Amino acid sequence: MSWETQLQVLGEVALAILLGGIIGTEREVANKPAGFRTHMLVAGAAALLAGLGDALVQRFSAHAVSDFIRTDPIRIIEAIVTGISFLGAGTIFRRSRGEQVEGLTTAASLLFSAAVGICIAAQQFILGIGVTALALIVLRGVLFIERRLRR
Repeated sequence: MSWETQLQVLGEVALAILLGGIIGTEREVANKPAGFRTHMLVAGAAALLAGLGDALVQRFSAHAVSDFIRTDPIRIIEAIVTGISFLGAGTIFRRSRGEQVEGLTTAASLLFSAAVGICIAAQQFILGIGVTALALIVLRGVLFIERRLRR
């Protein structure tokens, strides 16, 4: 990978960290198990893994090795989703008394942050920024509506 490409991936990771941090701030304010730093790292890691995956696909698609090695970028996304799902599962717990389960929204927001990271690594900047805004609308706006309906 050229140094220009490496700097581009670094910039994409930085933007993904910023957007993940925006989602994480909402979780932090809500005092949830995975907050600001966790969401930043998840989004950044997803962008990094997708960026590295893209570099590996380019490296191994050279004519000399392409007959022996088949590349599939979707596998990279599958690996990211699997890893983040494992991390998200750690935020979910059931209270010993009652049927209340907590942490599902935080687990979903971690997965969503990873998807934002993948968007940025795929250079889908408008999409990444737009879905970050949508995530905040879901996390804050829908919470407001839920509280109104409970009254």
